[in-house]
Amino acid sequence: MDFHELIESAGALVDLAGVAAIVAGAVVATIIAGTGLLQHRPSVYEVYRQQLGRAILLGLELLVAADIIRTVAITPTFESLGVLAVIVLIRTFLSYSLQLEVTGKLPWQSAPAIPAKEPAAPWRKPGPGG
Repeated sequence: MDFHELIESAGALVDLAGVAAIVAGAVVATIIAGTGLLQHRPSVYEVYRQQLGRAILLGLELLVAADIIRTVAITPTFESLGVLAVIVLIRTFLSYSLQLEVTGKLPWQSAPAIPAKEPAAPWRKPGPGG
């Protein structure tokens, strides 16, 4: 097996891992959502979207890695690098869009601050149940 075949096999393996991550993630997210629907859990839709989005993000990252492996290692021509740049730009845009959908923030933003509870006024007695 020469270098070209080895790199092509590595790219194909990473491609397969990317597709497997998307398919497995979709199946697992669907099973979890179905279980949640049967148990009448609230916000099943939001959880399903987040889990599905995470699976797609992981798959996209692996597919970009496979494209980089093939393009840079096998055929580093200006044309192939241009095609790779367009592919990476499109997939990066999709990744950022999915990241925003899944987490509600862009990757470079810090986590949203959780508002602290207001302390009870010392002169007020807690009411029933509190």
